[in-house]
Amino acid sequence: MNGYRALAECYDRLMETDYGVRADYLLSLFRKHGARVQTLLDLACGSGSLTAALCERGIDMIGVDLSQDMLALAAEKCPDSLLLCQDMRKLDLYDVVDGAVCTLDSLNHLLRTADLSAVFARLRLFIAPQGLFIFDVNTPYKHRCILGDNTFVLEDDEVLCVWQNALDDKTCTVDMALDFFWEGEDGRYDRTSDTVRERAYTQKTWTRLLNDAGFEVLAVYADLTEESPQEDCARWVFVARNTRPAEEYA
Repeated sequence: MNGYRALAECYDRLMETDYGVRADYLLSLFRKHGARVQTLLDLACGSGSLTAALCERGIDMIGVDLSQDMLALAAEKCPDSLLLCQDMRKLDLYDVVDGAVCTLDSLNHLLRTADLSAVFARLRLFIAPQGLFIFDVNTPYKHRCILGDNTFVLEDDEVLCVWQNALDDKTCTVDMALDFFWEGEDGRYDRTSDTVRERAYTQKTWTRLLNDAGFEVLAVYADLTEESPQEDCARWVFVARNTRPAEEYA
């Protein structure tokens, strides 16, 4: 999980995501599944755009990310939120939260099921009894048929990103090489590079790992919908409930 050092500087400009729409969607899922939330954890909060959008909707937010560069951006957007630099596998909060979210495929960066199990075990400790964990992930279809061995070019007025992928079909892992070209005042370009690796897992694997950690999967949706995903779905959204008894928190 070494990626996004270079990407942190231009993440929001290049990643075309409407965080207000995604915040409204997540809150609608909490309501749909009967959860009232006042405090939420944004796990792998990145540059804090979603954290800020949820704050604007009256939610008390805690943001956790491993990247200090990303958290520096988040601090500018979320001055009233608690931001913690932590490895999600070793999550350690001061108190329980009503629920948690983890978006934009952040869990795909964990390449071993043992690491995912560690994350879910920590979340079970810090999400209140019957609280919800809502997260999205890239699907095996997306890794094999969209990301694959393809190359993408992203650009705006200040930066050009060349994104080259290499697929390991056996593990459904994609290695991403990111090269950023910044135009200087003299018209020359500076280049910075980064690498990211993501792995896609089956729904069966996600469900098994959640169940083993004490979560019940309530639903799986196609991204930004309340519909069951089709075979060509690129992103799944899981809604899982913490089944830990309240007396264990005493």
